[in-house]
Amino acid sequence: MTPVPVLLYHAVMLDPPAWIAEFTVTPRVFAAQLDAIVASGRAPVTASTYVAGLAGRAELPARPVVLTFDDGFADLPGPTAEALAARGLPATAYLTTGAVQGGGGSLLPPAPMMALAQAAELEAHGIEIGAHTVTHPQLDTLPAGDLRRELGESKGVLEDALGHRVDHLAYPHGYNSRAVRAAAASAGYASAAAVRHALSSPADEAYRIARLIVRRSHTAADVASWMAGEGARVAPFPDAPKTVGWRLYRRARARVRGPEFAG
Repeated sequence: MTPVPVLLYHAVMLDPPAWIAEFTVTPRVFAAQLDAIVASGRAPVTASTYVAGLAGRAELPARPVVLTFDDGFADLPGPTAEALAARGLPATAYLTTGAVQGGGGSLLPPAPMMALAQAAELEAHGIEIGAHTVTHPQLDTLPAGDLRRELGESKGVLEDALGHRVDHLAYPHGYNSRAVRAAAASAGYASAAAVRHALSSPADEAYRIARLIVRRSHTAADVASWMAGEGARVAPFPDAPKTVGWRLYRRARARVRGPEFAG
């Protein structure tokens, strides 16, 4: 299988809230990582282009790379989008609608977030918009009705704001299951991104695309290694027993505590 790096960024800022600091890179490090991507010769594509290739509806470049951003932090429509555009790098941003609409409509802890009205600005910078649920729950712990609402309402809000279809989803923290994947397809999504801490490949599954989380400890050299198809296993692969056990534990905990932030 030919490895395809699908990178997952969250925030790019100097002084992030403590809860997201582990998944935040500074603007200087971000710029160096983007330069490493450009230097690799990889061809950047959006999630929709990549998924079309997975489905055989389009021919992918020989060495694609996909850049994704989750949640919708305030830096995204400003300096982050500008850094991407300056290098000709398209990306896909999965927005948590309850967070970008404001009013405390999500489980995300406090942080500077973009506004829903700025989603069109992202598209003008070459950033495709996808959904990341309404409240950012652990989807594989929800009752069926709540799961359908999280998937359907976030899709609808984004489509109303943008005036066109939104066909791609990212599971909060990557949590999914066979039932969640089926619900994503039933809600009208053409793909869904997971995490899996792995490189994707042309054989990957459209409803649990493997991504690599970029953490604050990752350097430009780490990104260069991923661009070379190294440094991580390659999807698809079955869920490990540890993953299945963790899911069962979280489901049991959710029955007692109710919906929880997927952190």
